[in-house]
Amino acid sequence: MGSEDAVLTERHGSVLLVTINRPDARNALDGAVALGVAAAIDELDADDSLFVGVLTGAGGTFSSGMDLKAFLAGESPLVGDRGLCGITMAPPRKPLIGAVEGWAVAGGFELLLACDMVVAAEDARLGVPEVKRALVAGGGAALHLSRRLPLAIALELLLTGDPITASRAAELGLVNRVVAPGEAVGAALELAGVVAANGPLAVAVTKQIARSAPDWSFEEGWKQQEPLMMPVFSSVDAREGAAAFAEKRSPVWTGA
Repeated sequence: MGSEDAVLTERHGSVLLVTINRPDARNALDGAVALGVAAAIDELDADDSLFVGVLTGAGGTFSSGMDLKAFLAGESPLVGDRGLCGITMAPPRKPLIGAVEGWAVAGGFELLLACDMVVAAEDARLGVPEVKRALVAGGGAALHLSRRLPLAIALELLLTGDPITASRAAELGLVNRVVAPGEAVGAALELAGVVAANGPLAVAVTKQIARSAPDWSFEEGWKQQEPLMMPVFSSVDAREGAAAFAEKRSPVWTGA
């Protein structure tokens, strides 16, 4: 299966739906999936008519993680220096929302950590079981969970390898919205549509500042955000936003 078959893309207005398409293998991540996801994310960032991405899996499963059979055969789901599926070490500039049905474990869970928001079905299960296979959650979980959760909770997830429910993940702040089974993609597309209705330059820069802020000191943050913000305030879209508000109409964004 080529990368164009292993990962499907579908446009919903200004939202790009990206679907890992290996349902018979529980959407395990092999080389073809990695290249397909990376290519789709490149398309998202390069196309000015696309504002938001949604990442999901086919057949009722998000992803069971790295394909261990492919791993044993010497295949890797890493893409150059961009990490797992090309997004864990180099997340897209534009917002990316994960839509989870079924299992999102190991590398599948780490793909969610690279997403900006997550919508999950109430019967979904999320976790990092790598230690159960004498492996390390090196696709981002071991690095990032302790930043996003209290250390004891992060270590419980990492060292037991046991999955948690979508509701528990939402309580911990790892999932934004929990929905009925089968509705994750629809709810994620709805959320993406709300984000996509906003000024795309402002959204992308706001994401960049918010993701970078934990690495900046208080004083440094004010200095770092200034050069990022100023082109937005002087953009065509900023003037359009003000004009649309004054004229009581919907804005028409150009991304410039």
